[in-house]
Amino acid sequence: MGGNSMIGPNGRPCPEWFATPQLGIFIHWGMFTIPAWAPRGRAIHELHGDDYYMSAVMTPYSEWYDNAVRVEGSETRKRHKELYGDKPYADFRPEFDALSQNFDANEWADFFVECGATHCVFVTKHHDGYCLWPTEVENPHRPGWHSERDFVGELADAVRARGLRFGLYYSGGLDWTFRDTPIANMGDMFAAVPTEQDYREYALAQAKELIDRYKPSIFWNDICWPNAEDVPVLLDYYYKAVPDGVTNDRWFASEDFFNSLRDPATLKDFNDAMKERSAGGKQEEIPAPFADYRCVEFGLGVVPKEHKWEACRGLGLGFGYNSAEIPEDYMTSQDVIDLYKDVTSKRGNLLINIGPLADGSIPDLQKTPLRALGQHLNT
Repeated sequence: MGGNSMIGPNGRPCPEWFATPQLGIFIHWGMFTIPAWAPRGRAIHELHGDDYYMSAVMTPYSEWYDNAVRVEGSETRKRHKELYGDKPYADFRPEFDALSQNFDANEWADFFVECGATHCVFVTKHHDGYCLWPTEVENPHRPGWHSERDFVGELADAVRARGLRFGLYYSGGLDWTFRDTPIANMGDMFAAVPTEQDYREYALAQAKELIDRYKPSIFWNDICWPNAEDVPVLLDYYYKAVPDGVTNDRWFASEDFFNSLRDPATLKDFNDAMKERSAGGKQEEIPAPFADYRCVEFGLGVVPKEHKWEACRGLGLGFGYNSAEIPEDYMTSQDVIDLYKDVTSKRGNLLINIGPLADGSIPDLQKTPLRALGQHLNT
């Protein structure tokens, strides 16, 4: 496959359907669309360099609301207090459950076709742990923490009916219903990975359930995996179920490392080293023991010279819908077209994100540039 060769240790060739540079649609939608807020104006790579120690609190990622609201002194916590008082994040659920009933998978799928996409990747469970399918794997810390409606299955059926591939995202590395230690930076993030046995069993069982139920063409894991021995087991399970499926590169797993960062001195040393590295602006390609392709998120990461890769980003500065963003924060039609040309000219796929509102509607600020890209691709 030449430039489209895979980088996994098992030497899997890139499936033909994924090898050709193309467009995918990422969808971040969940309970975080009720508060729908994060600090605006600064991209994540800028925060890593300028405000590393508080980068996860100042992030423009609204899907991190449940974390930022638990950090004393954060803008998110201050605003939450003013608007909602002491209301816990979990109490946003009734409003999301009600509004999400307006979700129409066929409308989304038709729009993806209009954009010129070949596949989509749908967030099934983000770091808040809320599942968008009626999982049969019970959360021991928050029973029933899932939708009754099968949003995942409905979207899978809709996009496949239109000839598109269906992929899914799963937050394997973080679940704040299992471990809710506030995260301010990268060190805190890895220290917050739930390495306890109950989460290891839960995550593995859910991942297998998702594979069995939906046979995703892409399994997009986020952050890392809580323990090392389950990664090859899970990937083998996936490849047997979906022989032409692909997985991303976020399968780093080291319980000893994660647990070591719970020691304050070790955490400080790690964060100081990461701060120094981030301040230099130089990025290095991090080895990925298990990966079918590399992912570069909002410019964080290195474009590989020899292997298949993907650029993923939102149309604004985050992924979930952020009501604080203004039109100037969004990519223009020309921005999106230029980004697509740049990424695909380097053998990459562009996974561009939409952040629908709680009722499933897609804002015009997101629709307009993607429709323009679709028109460009169809000419």
